Amino acid sequence: MAHWLVKSEPSTYSWDQLVKDKQTFWSGVRNFQASANMKAMKVGDLAFFYHSGEGKEIVGIAKVVKEYYPDHTDKTGKFGMVDLAAVKPLKTPVTLADVKAEPKFKDLALVRLSRLSVQPVSDAHWDMILKMGHTTA
Repeated sequence: MAHWLVKSEPSTYSWDQLVKDKQTFWSGVRNFQASANMKAMKVGDLAFFYHSGEGKEIVGIAKVVKEYYPDHTDKTGKFGMVDLAAVKPLKTPVTLADVKAEPKFKDLALVRLSRLSVQPVSDAHWDMILKMGHTTA
């Protein structure tokens, strides 16, 4: 199983909205690297849900429930989407400042490629973030 991080502005689509919806399609990604990351996602993979812009913190865990398929919002036909379901919130949100303060995260995409909306997370980094968030997967 692979691990990921997906980013959303809370004012556009928040963790609380995903919890309310239970499941959603993750559309609107228009970056080729982020799209390639979504193509690599498999059913059952877990993803941290990150509030970008306002908040800048990892707040929850979602699960991939449907693999990459065409994004109906993309008029060019070049991009796709996956479906995600809420799993659980982190007991303690992990802020970007917390992550940047830990030298072991220097090669984490969230630190190196901060604007990338869908990112891989190594198993080691996944476990460290869970520990910082006082949460088990």
